[in-house]
Amino acid sequence: MALEVVAAVKAAPGAPDILGDCPFSHRVLLTLEEKKVPYELRLINVTDKPGWFLEVNPGGKVPVVKFDDKWVADSDVIVGILEERYPEPSFITPPEFASVGSKIFGAFVTFLKSKDPNDGSEQALLDELKALDEHLKAHGPYIAGEKISAVDFSLAPKLFHLEVALGHFKNWTVPESLTHFHKYKKFLSILFCSCFSRESFEKTKPAKEHAIAGWAPKVNA
Repeated sequence: MALEVVAAVKAAPGAPDILGDCPFSHRVLLTLEEKKVPYELRLINVTDKPGWFLEVNPGGKVPVVKFDDKWVADSDVIVGILEERYPEPSFITPPEFASVGSKIFGAFVTFLKSKDPNDGSEQALLDELKALDEHLKAHGPYIAGEKISAVDFSLAPKLFHLEVALGHFKNWTVPESLTHFHKYKKFLSILFCSCFSRESFEKTKPAKEHAIAGWAPKVNA
């Protein structure tokens, strides 16, 4: 019997009928698309969450996915269940590579929100990007080597947000000196038929203007 899969993800700011800007939701949708799992999409206005959503998910966070009659939160848990129930194609990341790049998103958010150019947040982000660059130099072209895996699906949406938000709010770009990072992005864009232009990524990513609108309150806080 086919499983019923329902994905509840963030709607765009001010546009409740358009896919929103959450990179964790994006990761889940990207995994569903790449595994070709049929699913029902429900967009959640996070500023006015519907009662049914809070009833099944009291924490109120997105994404949540319904597998048959059970709602599951946390993108890590959701992706793990998808891998278990839909093992082909397999995107399991070897354990030794599972945490690569995991600190980039937090460093990006801190730098994005920073009002003090001397607080070290830019350097902290650069340090994380340099660590990724060094890892890719030793183990690339993807995080786990020759094969795309779940860790790439997790990182790609975050790098999209990093580029869009920092480019818009700080006129900042990743230094060209991080050549292996840029080669990685090129692999995601060309050899992988793209995490940045591939059909599944395009179908599940937010528009740039919605990503910017999503970050604006955090930047202006």
